[in-house]
Amino acid sequence: MNTLQPFSWLHIARLGLIQACMGAVVVVTTSTLNRIMVVELALPALIPGFLVGFHYLVQMVRPRMGFGADQGRRCTPWMLGGMAVLALGGFLASLATVWMAQELSQGIALSIFAFMLIGFGVSACGTSLLVLMSKRVDDSRRAPAATAVWMMMIVGFAVTAITVGKLLEPYSPERLLEISGGLSLVVVLLTCLCLWKLEGHVGAQVLDETQPAKKQGFKKTLHLVWSEPQAKAFSVFVFLSMLAYSSQDLILEPFAGALFGLSPGETTQLSGLHHSAVLCGMLAVAVAGSGRVAGRLGSIQSWMVGGCLVSGVAMLGLCMAAAYGPPWPLKPNVFLLGVANGSFSIAAIATMMRLATLGGDQHAGTRMGLWGASQAIAFGLGGLLGTAASDLAHYLLGEQGTAYASVFGFETVMFVLAAACAVWVGRYDVKSAERHHPNLVVGHRKGLSHEY
Repeated sequence: MNTLQPFSWLHIARLGLIQACMGAVVVVTTSTLNRIMVVELALPALIPGFLVGFHYLVQMVRPRMGFGADQGRRCTPWMLGGMAVLALGGFLASLATVWMAQELSQGIALSIFAFMLIGFGVSACGTSLLVLMSKRVDDSRRAPAATAVWMMMIVGFAVTAITVGKLLEPYSPERLLEISGGLSLVVVLLTCLCLWKLEGHVGAQVLDETQPAKKQGFKKTLHLVWSEPQAKAFSVFVFLSMLAYSSQDLILEPFAGALFGLSPGETTQLSGLHHSAVLCGMLAVAVAGSGRVAGRLGSIQSWMVGGCLVSGVAMLGLCMAAAYGPPWPLKPNVFLLGVANGSFSIAAIATMMRLATLGGDQHAGTRMGLWGASQAIAFGLGGLLGTAASDLAHYLLGEQGTAYASVFGFETVMFVLAAACAVWVGRYDVKSAERHHPNLVVGHRKGLSHEY
């Protein structure tokens, strides 16, 4: 068994800083370079859209990355190596963007390679970071720790976007390369400092547990993990919930502008309101899952189910907004959607951390990689389906309100199905508890659910 000490809040903060470094590189490639390609280079928006979707497609390698971390029993090399690959990919993406101004085809070819590296880097570093958290964070700290790490990532998004935006004025290709190269060096150095003596020595104390796992190949291990009913149920939940979550991301602002007459500045503020509400939902789950009040404000699983259901209700409200227009209270509706989104997402991450090590640590990375791949596929499809469905609905239905309502209706159904999958996941907790505690009476089930 692993006898290493659980992580303190300082250790968790160090992991959060690594997550922020990942976010810093990704936000430049998905927003700053996106804008430069479309505005400064006057290229079709399809090109950056394809590149972002491609980097999600590459993340299907997450299960293999997680399996590699399982075999080595250490997450630190995968996190450091992943960050180095991500930083290299980020710099090459900037170089490719500059190159597109002279040689478009060669620049696009280099950008495809760069975004492939970004996908590999995010997969290796992000998967191993979650695995390490699942192994070394106490049950009572999982929800607050997930909130802290993800909020630091959001802060990394914001700080990097603002800083890079100011440093890029006035824009020049040389300035872009200097900033991108400097950012890549900084994130690698910060990651090295954060990982210094963080994981400790993992060796003899888990030797007996690792021997059977090392005899299994990746395909056999993945098949074994996929055959676990709870792992399969959670994979479906992650896919459905993230598909619904990401589908609205690219159409909310166009919807508010087209049907409610909001200006670009006002729609940006609306998007900011949604993100602020997401943070509120995350903090609510962090409080509910903390040690002192755990269970009193509902179990983590109930927040996961409830967050999906309320997200569905909020989406149904947006359907009504599309049908009735300006009289509908759009801002409160969007705020409710954000709170629900934040609560179910953090509850899902806390559940993911718990389930990854359920039954032993030997396949934790493979499980985490499987769920990470489900999320990446959902995010890639969500952005594509959300915009494509909106365009198709506009073409077939003609009327804008009906078109947007059909897309929001689809997302409502996805959230309801995700809630049903979350209930499905919880039922396996009860079955597992009864298997390990056969003397438990039915009346104790309610109290047992608060442990999760």
